[in-house]
Amino acid sequence: MNRTVRSVATSLAVGFALYFVARGVWWIEQPTAPLLMVLAIGLYLVVVNIAILGDSATVRMPLWAAVLAAVSSALIPVLVTLSLDAADRTEPFATWYIGGLGLLGVVCVVRRRSLIGWLIVALLIATSSAYLGMGVSLNLGLVGSIMWVLIAQLLVMFWDRAVRDTERLAEIQQAVSAWHATQLVRQRERRLRTQFALAVAGPVLSRVVASRGALDEQEQLEARLAEGRLRDELRGADLLNDAVRDVIEAARRRGVVVTVFDEGGLDGVDEHRRVEIRDELAVTLANADARRIIIRSAKDPRVAVTVVGRAGTRSSGDDDSVELWHEILREAAEV
Repeated sequence: MNRTVRSVATSLAVGFALYFVARGVWWIEQPTAPLLMVLAIGLYLVVVNIAILGDSATVRMPLWAAVLAAVSSALIPVLVTLSLDAADRTEPFATWYIGGLGLLGVVCVVRRRSLIGWLIVALLIATSSAYLGMGVSLNLGLVGSIMWVLIAQLLVMFWDRAVRDTERLAEIQQAVSAWHATQLVRQRERRLRTQFALAVAGPVLSRVVASRGALDEQEQLEARLAEGRLRDELRGADLLNDAVRDVIEAARRRGVVVTVFDEGGLDGVDEHRRVEIRDELAVTLANADARRIIIRSAKDPRVAVTVVGRAGTRSSGDDDSVELWHEILREAAEV
């Protein structure tokens, strides 16, 4: 789309440039110094084509081309004026440079050299007013040239704003799509983990119902383990992998009370680091000797997971001293 718009704009600019050149060549009266007129027309042709087509791969005009356009806009009115008698300076073929330089200013503005474009307009106003008079210049097209540059400036501003808004909207859309995809994956993972936990707890629950709660010690242990596994999957799914599940189950079989709380501590952590955090958590739990272990993952800018081990199995008491305190960082520690 941008390439098509650029091609159309380039074609229009070249067409208008050739129109103004044709006006300058169509002499009604013979110039007193035709070589100066030809020089002005030739200079304009070279400069306007460089401005339009030079380094067309980029939108912004090269600085040297912009400076050349500004210098030429000061020379062309002088050359045209010196090539004609005073009586012929208001003829249509003699005032072609007013529209031609207005077009050159538009090209500079469109190619992101707004300062040079308005400098060309200022030079055009100064030279045409000096040689023709302000009122005559306005009647012969100066107003149109100024309006062209002004409209071009406004269009460029609106276009750039529209491009920025479109890019921002595209970025937001990509972010929303990525977030939505992440949520779908996490929902699927939670569903699979819940199904897994229910598959583990299902047989035990069926046995409880069938025996009306009359379970032997082994069955009671399996029921407690199944309940703990189900709670872990529902409250701390992001913290679990097979290794963490195994060490938690082993700890519970030894009589350790293990509690898992996931409050979003791994949000924003990349998947590779998540794997490292889970592995470190498994090692920490395997080496823990406490009677009660609390695993908590809270939203913290530095710490992803905190593991606290206490001596007692209750939440309070004289024997409830801290035996283990281990923090797993969100970012891997630099060696």
